[in-house]
Amino acid sequence: MEKNIIRDTYVRFNLEHGREPYSVFELAKLLNESEEAFYVQYASLKAVEKDVWLSKFQETLEQLYNDPVYAGYSSREKLLAFYFMWVQNLLKMRSFILQRKKSFSFRDLRADNLSTLRLAFHDYVNGLLREGEETKEVKGRKYISDKYVHGFWIQLLFVLNYWIDDESSEFEQTDAAIEKAVNLSFKLVSENTFDTLLDFGKFIFQSKR
Repeated sequence: MEKNIIRDTYVRFNLEHGREPYSVFELAKLLNESEEAFYVQYASLKAVEKDVWLSKFQETLEQLYNDPVYAGYSSREKLLAFYFMWVQNLLKMRSFILQRKKSFSFRDLRADNLSTLRLAFHDYVNGLLREGEETKEVKGRKYISDKYVHGFWIQLLFVLNYWIDDESSEFEQTDAAIEKAVNLSFKLVSENTFDTLLDFGKFIFQSKR
């Protein structure tokens, strides 16, 4: 039994029944397979849901990495390209996402359903940040740089929630929100007024010691 078949069946079940399968047995029966065959691929139904989200992320990266133009982008441009491609791919399961919105909060920073996506996204963003530091696009800051990734995860959830609620034609408002969010985030991680504020804060703190 292929993983993609299990994922597709799980998504279809949710859409047709308005709920998750009650058990692996219920899903396996729909697949005309045994429970044992299911457990070869996944340890639980929750693992299937996590993989649904992860697979769309991996699909997006595969498309980007196969585009020779992408390799020449700056870190900011790569993240923009990721978001634009990602929300386009999410369209394929928008009904499922809207249905799952009833079951858990997409605003929960530690949502278990998105845990594998979060780890994969952290790895991706950390790679972009390392590239950005090498090209001076990103400012390395002691005690702060390793926290950047958490801010970008908040950004991904913002994009996801904005897209979920977006009713504009062809989701053009989401495209605008993505551009503004990414531009702002890279202004914050670059050398800018934030560093001036840090220097000023250090000065005030040291002058009062």
